[in-house]
Amino acid sequence: MQNPIPFDPYQQNYKFPFGSVRAGTAVRFAVCLPRAMGCSGVTLLINEAFSGRENAVALSWRETDQITEWWECVFTPREEGVYRYSFEYRVSWGTGTIAPDENDAGSFSAAGSNWQLTVYSPDFHTPDWLKGGLIYQIFPDRFAFSDQPKEKVPSDRILRKDRDALPYWKPDEKGIIRNNDYFGGDLRGIEEKLPYLKSLGVTCLYLNPIFEAHSNHRYDTANYFQIDPLLGNEADFRSLCREAKRLGISVLFDGVFSHTGADSVYFNKYRRYGNSGAYNDPNSPYRPWYHFGKDKDDYHGWWGIDTLPEVNENEPSYTAFITGENGVIDHWLQAGARGVRLDVADELPDAFIDRIREIVKKDGRDAFLLGEVWEDATNKVSWGSLRRYLLGKQLDSVMNYPFRTAILDFVKFADAECFMRRVLRLIDHYPPEAMNTAMNLLGTHDTARLLTVLSDLDLSNQDRDYQASLFLTDEQKKLASRRCRAAAVLQYTLPGVPSLYYGDEAGMQGGRDPFNRGCFPWEKEDKRMLEHYRALGALRQAHTVLRDGAFRPLSATLRCAAFLRDNQEETLAVLANMNPHDITYYITIPHEKEEVLLGGSRADGGIAIPPLTTAVVRIR
Repeated sequence: MQNPIPFDPYQQNYKFPFGSVRAGTAVRFAVCLPRAMGCSGVTLLINEAFSGRENAVALSWRETDQITEWWECVFTPREEGVYRYSFEYRVSWGTGTIAPDENDAGSFSAAGSNWQLTVYSPDFHTPDWLKGGLIYQIFPDRFAFSDQPKEKVPSDRILRKDRDALPYWKPDEKGIIRNNDYFGGDLRGIEEKLPYLKSLGVTCLYLNPIFEAHSNHRYDTANYFQIDPLLGNEADFRSLCREAKRLGISVLFDGVFSHTGADSVYFNKYRRYGNSGAYNDPNSPYRPWYHFGKDKDDYHGWWGIDTLPEVNENEPSYTAFITGENGVIDHWLQAGARGVRLDVADELPDAFIDRIREIVKKDGRDAFLLGEVWEDATNKVSWGSLRRYLLGKQLDSVMNYPFRTAILDFVKFADAECFMRRVLRLIDHYPPEAMNTAMNLLGTHDTARLLTVLSDLDLSNQDRDYQASLFLTDEQKKLASRRCRAAAVLQYTLPGVPSLYYGDEAGMQGGRDPFNRGCFPWEKEDKRMLEHYRALGALRQAHTVLRDGAFRPLSATLRCAAFLRDNQEETLAVLANMNPHDITYYITIPHEKEEVLLGGSRADGGIAIPPLTTAVVRIR
């Protein structure tokens, strides 16, 4: 007979409660060992990563049968933090370690690794208005076009009308990619399309940068208090927020605070704004914001890019400018935004994020604070130390790139076991408040288009010339579209808030930046894809279990992954078949009735699921 697994953090008979806990919560740990080992004692070894404090908690013998015996203890963490743990056992020939293997299950030969217990503040609460909703991300220059005249547009911008064409991507005669061509998307255009967004079930808009800047991506901010003139003005922004709110849609703006543009009011390298600015005037009030060396041309650029001078976020005048009362963040929240996404949050110092949280939450505001972090945010290391983003006193949540990796790899390569392990690991690590507001994305302005990614094309080493000419064949598009629809069902039913990158619902294609930033194909949408996303939006609105219901795995094997979302009101089963053939899935947990809500059909006492599709079933 196979030996038992000594420990599994995802099963409640080994660890209860599952997942992260609030400080002061008692956590029960249990270890299962073969009787033949003759174990004489087991100890929980636990270390709090921030303080370095170590604890050793003895487990007590609980029960036995002819084959196994159980040992258990209770540990109550009193302070928030990241606790890493393993177990030590004693036998007649010495001691050994129980630690996680590559699948997170307990192993007798994995010394040196640890499991993680995230302990968060008892006061941690994230905005309820986002939970159960749907985020829609818009790259403002390319989404919707009011074609209303604009004022004070700089003369060095190239204004284009060929909206079916690619953005300019080749270097100019000096070898510089200017990013200075604009297609004319604007805030009024977005407002005109709010009914369309409502039809998708959208409850939150995330806008890429909207402030004055001199590139089409606008991550090189020129003036934090001015809307870029091609997008409109502050009155247009306030109008968009008001009308969106009337339709039950909130607006997030992109906060780019780790650097400014060199071509800005603050740095003013090219004297667009007269002779002032940190670059030209050693006595400029903005001079302390930047890192200058021996002369004005010796300054730190973000990732070495000289058009993006890096700022010192802990410089008091800069901190006050961004986070003070009536500062940048406060101003735009008062103008109607309901939250802010922090660009490259892992490059911002803790003290700066602390101040941002204070102003975002000022006077009990229910504004949302989202961070760009590409990895597991609970054990992210940057600035030379472990970060404390999700312990309840900094970010509300983060962009969920780990779920993106799990979903896309599953629908492409069909490793169900790996998919389930990745999902469980993140849910185990993230506080529920953060997990239920995580931005579950499959595509963004920083990734190739979803449809292109889910083809069998490999873009990893392809240059821009190749990507510019890339267009899927009918067969490639058919396969990618099927995978896309299956992936979207997983995205919309896993814990968190799905985020739809503008145009993915319309079947847009494209490689990496700038080919993922084409204009929305109005009246040329992939109708089948669009209706699929509308059905998913309606599903989320109709079933509150997708707001904060528990996640329970059912199975993960033979290219099929299945899980439950349940609460006291209902239970949904999500069944994903990544086989190249039909399967019939039998839901074996006790229930009386099955109702297929999306995909699949009833057959032979089970659920028939076509290849490369995902079904959603309500069970009672």
